[in-house]
Amino acid sequence: MNRSFGKGILFAFSAYLFWGFLPLYWRALAEIRALHLLGFRIILSLFFVAIVLFVCRRFSWILFFKDKRKALQLVLASLTITFNWGLFIWAVSVGRSIEAALGYYINPMLVIVIGLFFFKEKMILMQKIAVALALTGVLTLTILSGAPPWIAFGLAFCFSIYSILKKKINMPAFESLAVETLITTPIGLLLFFAPGISYFFTGESNIAYMAELPRITLFILLFCGFVTTMPLYFFTRAAQLLPLSTLGFIQFLSPTMTFLIGFFVFREFFPWYNFIAFGFIWSAVIIYIASLYVAPKQK
Repeated sequence: MNRSFGKGILFAFSAYLFWGFLPLYWRALAEIRALHLLGFRIILSLFFVAIVLFVCRRFSWILFFKDKRKALQLVLASLTITFNWGLFIWAVSVGRSIEAALGYYINPMLVIVIGLFFFKEKMILMQKIAVALALTGVLTLTILSGAPPWIAFGLAFCFSIYSILKKKINMPAFESLAVETLITTPIGLLLFFAPGISYFFTGESNIAYMAELPRITLFILLFCGFVTTMPLYFFTRAAQLLPLSTLGFIQFLSPTMTFLIGFFVFREFFPWYNFIAFGFIWSAVIIYIASLYVAPKQK
């Protein structure tokens, strides 16, 4: 194993372990309303990344609007990842992290389908089987539970669109995240200071209730920007050093950890039909991982 490959493995595991443990972090902040927490995530991420870029004397990202095509793509990416962040935080806070994990299991298969229909990419037989099994699992969950797993759908769809947009945007991770959080800063501020909007979504007219929260909660909140940006940095470094097949294998570490935390730590409700549905999903994941090694040989 060469040195760069070893470093890539270290960065990849760091990113996905970071993302996998994040439900514990968001649950520790459960006393803060989900959309207020989203606002802090946006503002503090911008603050953290801007400081890093300022120290490194990298300022070109501020002029992102000069390229109108790239600016539009960044706006769309900003809105999709913001919705993804908010939905994930809310899912964990209301005890639905297992359904959130399902979304990130579905995500790779959804990317394949989007590539098939919108970018005319081809699927090998194993990938078609994986998508069919994932769809069967989702349909099983929908039929037996009586409702579609809309949280899983929302997370998978948003992150898939975000991934495709990021593939088209040629910008380093920190600069890209700085622009995305800068664009969505008005949304974050609106969630804090617009009484009507804040009350409609959170039941609180402002953030005054936070003054009564334990100091440890407010201290933990200060790391919101750090825990948002660092796994993205690790992921970007890993993507530069590792082949797609290796990243494709490691990426399932994160939803697996989220699932295990939801099941064993948070003790979330897991009815019998979930075992059937997740059985299909996990089978799809195994076949999908195997397809990453088979696909290059069939080209």
